[in-house]
Amino acid sequence: MSGRLIALIAVILAFGALSAQALMEAGYIGIFLQHFETYAGMQVLTDLVIVCVLAIIWMIGDAKTSGVNPWPFVVLTLAAGAFGPLFYLVAREVKSRAKQTA
Repeated sequence: MSGRLIALIAVILAFGALSAQALMEAGYIGIFLQHFETYAGMQVLTDLVIVCVLAIIWMIGDAKTSGVNPWPFVVLTLAAGAFGPLFYLVAREVKSRAKQTA
């Protein structure tokens, strides 16, 4: 297992634990509603949306060269934010390793 793959899995696990705690505390809708209470919250939500859109554009373009189907990860990005690109990077790394060993 490569260092890059281990790092990605570590980030997913840590972010997953934080996300699970947030979901238990606020619920799925509550996570978003809190961003509409202040301009600072709206800025953070807007930033997240911009970065997710850029990640979706990148995943679709990168999929042509990496051979990974981007659409499950696009849907995951729309539903769960950063988890989509993180899991796409894992799939990309696994596919790349499989090509190298074949």
